[in-house]
Amino acid sequence: MARRGKTAARQAVKMCAAALAAFGVACSPARADWRDGIGTFRIGVVAEPGGGNTVPGLARLTDAYANALGMKVEFVVARDYAALIEAQASGRVQYAVYSAVAYAVASERCGCVEPLVAPVDADGAVGIRSVLVTRDGRLPDLAAMASHRIAIAPAENVGGALLPLAALSAEGVKITRDSPFLARAASATAAETMLSGGEADALFGWEPADADGRSTHSDGTVARLEAAGIPEASLRVLWTSDLLRYGPHAVRSDLDPEAKRRLMVFLTNLKSQTPDVYDLLEGAHSGGFGPAVQKDYAMAVAIVRQETAGQE
Repeated sequence: MARRGKTAARQAVKMCAAALAAFGVACSPARADWRDGIGTFRIGVVAEPGGGNTVPGLARLTDAYANALGMKVEFVVARDYAALIEAQASGRVQYAVYSAVAYAVASERCGCVEPLVAPVDADGAVGIRSVLVTRDGRLPDLAAMASHRIAIAPAENVGGALLPLAALSAEGVKITRDSPFLARAASATAAETMLSGGEADALFGWEPADADGRSTHSDGTVARLEAAGIPEASLRVLWTSDLLRYGPHAVRSDLDPEAKRRLMVFLTNLKSQTPDVYDLLEGAHSGGFGPAVQKDYAMAVAIVRQETAGQE
């Protein structure tokens, strides 16, 4: 019986070979694993100021990602976000850690990236939104801005300058960085001082918010003003922008779905399972990683498009 089984098996192999030959193909193993096409999985990060090409905890991070993916992993340190964007757009890195605006630039640059996860604060905040704050009713409403003095942070400040200009423009409000009613401050703190000292009737600031757009009230401009001695009852938020999600960990869109799945599982469980590795990877937001999608960065894209249009 064993002999007949072996003979049947040999005949089945011969029949398979003959059938495949007839269709112009050869018997071969299953489709190559997605890891084979990548070789080494490269993760791009931006160098810390004064840190050169070093990554704190590099060995731990490399091992953690290698175990999650089941393949060799290498970190690539870029000198700035422009270099990181170019590296991912060209395919030299498969994965990159971005700020929100840098991710939007990458998305606009090639359309070949997608967010995977983004950090969360311990209080549940997932990003920030811009706010227009007045004191003692000096500015009655948003429509009256043109006849009042509005303090605004330096042009490169995201929450206090870039975000409000892009968000208000998207809402149809006539405002530009050179609008005569805007009083440009030397810093976000200086803008707050202008409001508290009576040099401005209102200011553009920021506040953290959760996934539903609710303020967490744990930080931000209003909290800072209150800490400086301004009574809560005298402050009023007249306008808030849509949410700007914290910067994502993004992958190339053509990365194999299994790799994306493995990374998602690894990252969303990292805080609870290996908190020391999480702290090496994310130092600013202590609440862990949550899933992120493209629409979370609509405001970041609006900022990039407005800035690009202003440079043309």
